[in-house]
Amino acid sequence: MEPDLRAPSRRDLFAGFFSIGLTGFGGVLPQAHRMMVLRRRWLSEADFAVVLGLGQVLPGPNIVNVAVAVGSRFHGASGALAAIAGLLLAPMVIVLLLASFYGHYRQLALVQNVLHGLASAAAGLIAAMGLRLLERIERKLWCVLVAALTFCALGVLQLPLLWSLALLAPVAVGLAWRDRPKEGA
Repeated sequence: MEPDLRAPSRRDLFAGFFSIGLTGFGGVLPQAHRMMVLRRRWLSEADFAVVLGLGQVLPGPNIVNVAVAVGSRFHGASGALAAIAGLLLAPMVIVLLLASFYGHYRQLALVQNVLHGLASAAAGLIAAMGLRLLERIERKLWCVLVAALTFCALGVLQLPLLWSLALLAPVAVGLAWRDRPKEGA
């Protein structure tokens, strides 16, 4: 670990992920990045990118996978449980309350407009985090081409995610394997 990074206690894990769960709506990964890397300095940019990559590969919500990975990194299973409990407690209570209110007021145009605005804000936060991470990655032509193909397949052509991954993941792994540093060279 880098010298300026700080290992959180279980209480810190709970409180940090509670703050993410309390303030996040939709895309919480930008808030997680800000909390863990920029404010509390639990992880470096590179460590966050690795944890995020792991979270995206594993089944389930990315932020839950990130919470498990970060919690277990510092305190094993009890750290993972503290991070998950912090992450999920506030949203669970909020969602139950909102569901009750939404059941009564869903037909109002104001309610529909607020939900559209929140979705736009979440998309902007995710785009900002992606641009910040983009500054840190290696710039190789094959990486850019795979990213562009993925964007075209999913965003433009709207192909199914499973089929796109089934085709593009082996291509990316093969290119990375071919581009790896050779032993003894």
